Amino acid sequence: MISQISQFIQSVRAIALALMVVVVLFVNATPALAISSSPSAPSDGEAPLNNIYDKAERALENEPRSMNEVQDEAGKGLNEVQGDADLDKMNHDGNSPEATTAKEKVEDALDNLFNR
Repeated sequence: MISQISQFIQSVRAIALALMVVVVLFVNATPALAISSSPSAPSDGEAPLNNIYDKAERALENEPRSMNEVQDEAGKGLNEVQGDADLDKMNHDGNSPEATTAKEKVEDALDNLFNR
């Protein structure tokens, strides 16, 4: 009787270990599936963001700017250094209408789950 219980516990441990390995592999693979923006060619590499690089270099070389200058530049784009440099090359809501946000995916999943 005791040997049967220990065999059962060993088999449950083996099954639990196998499930944990599957979960770890699945969790590591799913971030690659989360990208739903426009497809790109891997051979193209990264988009050249030369304007951002140049503006960042100039910010490092010059004297500190006034608060008004920083706020004006920050209001143009991403942050106070980059401003609107290369904004057209970056993915955002305006140029990625076919992309699905995480919020939309969750809402769709919940709708499918509860409306069936």
